[in-house]
Amino acid sequence: MVADSSFPSRQAGKLNLSDDNDPSANASQYNVAQYNIGRVHKPLEHPDMAEFTNNLEAINQLAEASPGFVWRLTDEEGNSSSFVIVDDNADPLSLVNMSVWDSVDALRHFIFKTSHVEFLRRRTTWFELAEQPTSICWWIPINTVPTVADAQRRLTSFINDGPSDKSWALAKPFSYPE
Repeated sequence: MVADSSFPSRQAGKLNLSDDNDPSANASQYNVAQYNIGRVHKPLEHPDMAEFTNNLEAINQLAEASPGFVWRLTDEEGNSSSFVIVDDNADPLSLVNMSVWDSVDALRHFIFKTSHVEFLRRRTTWFELAEQPTSICWWIPINTVPTVADAQRRLTSFINDGPSDKSWALAKPFSYPE
């Protein structure tokens, strides 16, 4: 499967969320998009990956039920870790995750304050240790669906040029666009 701008999610209907309590004047105009890519040690069907794959649905349901969740990348079956070609690289061991949240705080809460954190702490059990950054965030206008191609360009820019208003690390968010 190749993800592009015509990649609707079953969650796309939630894109109209714009109620944000952030005091910034531009807060209600933007959501935060996050993208990460990782390479697993073995195919998802391998028994060594069972704990990871057996928990994907529960973690995705947790994300969707979390306050501030807006959208996540899914395939036609609603799965998020299906094969996606990135920059013409057909590596079946590369997994992409992309989602949209109504605030940085909501995204951080899901990542670090829910059961998701247990899998994050053990990511090297399933994923190769990367030599360069593998995740980024950026501000995205409300009602916009990000594309994998755009996200990968932003990650490449982050790797080559460092953080900017186009892509930044969750730990150090940039201000809302003017």
